[in-house]
Amino acid sequence: MLKEAADTELITAIHVIKSGQFYLSPTAQSVVVGDYLQRVRTGEERDSYSSLTEREREILKLVAEGHTNNQIAERLIISPKTVDTHRTHIMDKLNLHSRAELVKYAMRRGLLED
Repeated sequence: MLKEAADTELITAIHVIKSGQFYLSPTAQSVVVGDYLQRVRTGEERDSYSSLTEREREILKLVAEGHTNNQIAERLIISPKTVDTHRTHIMDKLNLHSRAELVKYAMRRGLLED
């Protein structure tokens, strides 16, 4: 919320936040969306999946299928710590915060076989 906002906007923001929601002023929304659209036009905003390495994609699929780090490590002939490192990189690149979010992402991408 900007300092210059009207009193009514401040009251609205307080009510929205009090109800457990997130508030972003219309002016700030415009700036954020404008910045995003500019990045899309210039190619800065790209599909995060394309930033994953082939190994990270492989591990993402295996995690989403429900395999543990130890199972993945055994299957790929790498250490469980390496699997964990790859999983951390995947989550950072995709801005995900849990294994559940990884599974949900993989489902949306169509990475899981029926």
